[in-house]
Amino acid sequence: MILVDTGPLVAIFNARDERHDACIETIAALRPPLRTCWPVITETAYMLGGVPGAITRLLAGVEDGAFELSQLDDAAVPWISAFMQKYESINAQLADASLCYLAEREDIRTIFTLDRRDFGVYRLKGNRKLKIIPEAPHPS
Repeated sequence: MILVDTGPLVAIFNARDERHDACIETIAALRPPLRTCWPVITETAYMLGGVPGAITRLLAGVEDGAFELSQLDDAAVPWISAFMQKYESINAQLADASLCYLAEREDIRTIFTLDRRDFGVYRLKGNRKLKIIPEAPHPS
């Protein structure tokens, strides 16, 4: 199972995004469904607000099974709160914290994100970090 963050979703559903082609290429190589959560969908919808049809296509991806929404249970609240306090210095966002909660709860080890800066810092139980895809581009 692989988690998907806001950045790739925005790039996938906005053909004008500079990372659109790279994210389309990456998602084509992955086996659906990619797991996410409502905070990510909400953040993505906000960022796609000016792109005609993008939110409809995003939600169709959930309906069609390309993306699976994991529910955040009551135990998520104190965990996410503690996580956001721990990473307050880098301005951890609710969507990031929610994905990290799911990664820990469901023992998911990989995330499709463009946010290497933050996800490179975040640590889960046992000092475990998530594997980030796509791989970082190598300098030429």
